Amino acid sequence: MSKPKQTVRKTGPKDHRVRERKLYNAITDVAGIEVGHCTDLEHLTGTTVILARDGAVAGVDVRGSGPGTRETDLLNPVNLIEKVYAVVLTGGSAYGLAAADGVMHYLEKQGIGFRVENGTVVPIVPAAALFDLGRGEAGITKRPDASFGFTACVQTSTGPVEQGNVGAGTGALTGTLIGNEVKGGIGTASTNLGNGIIVGALVAVNSGGSIVNPETGEFYAAFLETDNEFGVLKATFSLTPETSKKKRRTRGPHAINKTTIAVVATNIELTKAQATKVAQMAHDGLARAIRPAHTMFDGDTIFALSTGKKGIADMETRGRWGDQAAKLNAIGSAAADTLSRAIVHALITARSIAGMQSYRDLYHR
Repeated sequence: MSKPKQTVRKTGPKDHRVRERKLYNAITDVAGIEVGHCTDLEHLTGTTVILARDGAVAGVDVRGSGPGTRETDLLNPVNLIEKVYAVVLTGGSAYGLAAADGVMHYLEKQGIGFRVENGTVVPIVPAAALFDLGRGEAGITKRPDASFGFTACVQTSTGPVEQGNVGAGTGALTGTLIGNEVKGGIGTASTNLGNGIIVGALVAVNSGGSIVNPETGEFYAAFLETDNEFGVLKATFSLTPETSKKKRRTRGPHAINKTTIAVVATNIELTKAQATKVAQMAHDGLARAIRPAHTMFDGDTIFALSTGKKGIADMETRGRWGDQAAKLNAIGSAAADTLSRAIVHALITARSIAGMQSYRDLYHR
């Protein structure tokens, strides 16, 4: 994982050096975004909250056929609500969506939300859940509730984002590497498009599909690496007795217990329709890094957030059929690539736990 970078800019003939925001290769590099986790290592479940205290224009795209979601209809561009104040990614399958209640309670106490009569606020908090039931010691009886969401909000910050076995990724599993499922988790990444424009992604990888090419043992998305952020990635069968000629499965035996959920974000001002398009394009990054994706058994869902700190006119992109369209293409393309990189980070930061082996412990020592 790459270290935080201190960026500088020149300010005139005397070449004074002025500090800008640190970049952590995380979704929190997007101004206005905070991230917090609630992690239950005993029961192998948890909740991750992506907070936007000032509100963020949001879109969503659901492509898996087994989704567990909340408040996604509000994000349709034809509907009233313009901004959300948090997005919840959680374990616990449909039960875990209750974690959003705690996020609403936290935001209500802060006076943050959609204002209605008599000064009352209604925090708008979409959510998506993944299936991790039964992976901890208590079976399916312990899953995220409102307390998880509230605790994750208390833990939010704009700094580095903890990855691996945390939050919604605590009990996550992913498709086969060497014929067995391996530990999934939380991953994040960001892309600096220049002129202060940032695109970030955060993902909870609990996929049925594989992250690696069964013919080579290499991560599908490894070619998107920037600044040596992945370190040395070893082929996943290079340390096993299996030969390269032996057929390797690309999907585990318990495919129904899966789902990859994610948030992409930018500080560029977008409309709801534009944010929805970015969410759609970001799914290309999921499908590029995980194969197969968007299956009948996955609930693959991606939210897109715009904090609106920068105008889309600040982008220098030019297009033959319209600058606005070309700029949106650039944001959506960056969101897809950034999400692919975040998926790799989820796998290389996850650790073995409760009999679930991890890529990091098998190959990345």
